[in-house]
Amino acid sequence: MAEGPYVELKGQRFKVELADTQEKQALGLMFRDSLPPEQGMLFIFPNESVQRFWMKNTRIPLDIFYFNKQLELVSVSENTPPCRSPKCPSYPSSGPARYVLELNSGMAAKLGVQTGDVLELHLD
Repeated sequence: MAEGPYVELKGQRFKVELADTQEKQALGLMFRDSLPPEQGMLFIFPNESVQRFWMKNTRIPLDIFYFNKQLELVSVSENTPPCRSPKCPSYPSSGPARYVLELNSGMAAKLGVQTGDVLELHLD
């Protein structure tokens, strides 16, 4: 039995930290030197819209998965690099998204994700 919230994607389970407040969403995974391989961060937004993420003060490369309100994969920003400069690019979803999952870089390729793949939430 998993402790704490987790998600499943393509049969793989990831323990997640929930970024479900504006404060947690603003901080995200900034200032961390590593992320365990089977862990990630799940952002939950009140409404579905195009989400734009950036990597300011993020020290590890990430795959950023965007899911719509039906939990279907909309798009992925793969191998998103850390940004240490004052101006950082943003990485928008290709369509409306309500859930965003950040995992270690390379996980999208490892899982072989495709648009429409469904994310399972286990948040209780």
